[in-house]
Amino acid sequence: MQINELFQGMAKHNASDLHLKPGQPPVFRISGELVRLKGEPLTDAMLKEMLLPLLNEKQRRDLDERGYADFAVPVAGIGRFRCNLFKQMGSLALCARRNKPTIPTYAELGLPPQIERLAGLEQGLVLVGGITGSGKSTTIASILNDINSRRRCHILTIEDPIEFVYTEDKAIVNQREIGQDVMNFEEALRSAMRADPDVMLLGEMRDGETVETALAAAETGHLVFGTIHSSGAPQTIGRLLDLFPENRHAQMRTSLGFNLKCILNQKLLPIAQGKGMVPAVETMYVSPIIKKMILESDDAKIPETLARDLEAGSENFNRVLARLYKEKKVTMDVALTASPNPEELRMSMRGISITN
Repeated sequence: MQINELFQGMAKHNASDLHLKPGQPPVFRISGELVRLKGEPLTDAMLKEMLLPLLNEKQRRDLDERGYADFAVPVAGIGRFRCNLFKQMGSLALCARRNKPTIPTYAELGLPPQIERLAGLEQGLVLVGGITGSGKSTTIASILNDINSRRRCHILTIEDPIEFVYTEDKAIVNQREIGQDVMNFEEALRSAMRADPDVMLLGEMRDGETVETALAAAETGHLVFGTIHSSGAPQTIGRLLDLFPENRHAQMRTSLGFNLKCILNQKLLPIAQGKGMVPAVETMYVSPIIKKMILESDDAKIPETLARDLEAGSENFNRVLARLYKEKKVTMDVALTASPNPEELRMSMRGISITN
């Protein structure tokens, strides 16, 4: 068995992920469910023979010294596979995620129409939140590719590893991969502003330095995109502040209030009929009233405001889930399970509003 055969099988069955470990046959994730393939269980020797040739010298060193290696494998006509090869119980294991060869449009992804507004922004910070595997990178890729088709600008991405490869249209696109094009994330951040970018993808907001770099770039006229692990758009403000000591929170609130433009938070849900997933995207545009709450440390009121702030193009999770249910894209059980407030959602589905 060859790894490319498995990658081809993923494309054939529209699998999003591949899992390999000793003692199990290969496992695909299809429409959110893990599906074991028929066949003999893999052995550690089989995995070493299959996977170690994929690594370059640095990645092999990472695996030996850190216990894991991140890399991407392009397969012509099929896509690009983001791989995490790691050690577990003394053996090798792999998780690979497939990104299709062409970057999908908003419509193909099933994203709400207000997302398109983000491609028209000239400057500011846009964050996309959600758990691992919720489609954050794909949503950002769709927005960046829309910008690529609209504007004569310079798009710079910092990725670990590169997931989607852009075909230049009106824009110039430079993509830097950590470990291949630049030593580490910190060095990539330091050099980013010297590359004359108009639009930047800085990856995950994992620490204070990354957040400060993103806000500084936004403040000086750049449009910056990043991802963050958070449970919802309103909670993202607190998540960002937690990356800084308390004595800096007032300063960071000022910077966020004036530079943060929008927070998306995304979940992938199984569709009501057939196989596939549909995105549920909470959208919080930083309207004047939400900006005021950020500046005045009034975060507790943001969820209620988000639920009412329809004129700004915002939409909270319960409104999204109610709409998807009404459109028969998800079942009631799926919507209620995904909801941060199931009782409120249940009332909404019955036509009862608990907000004015």
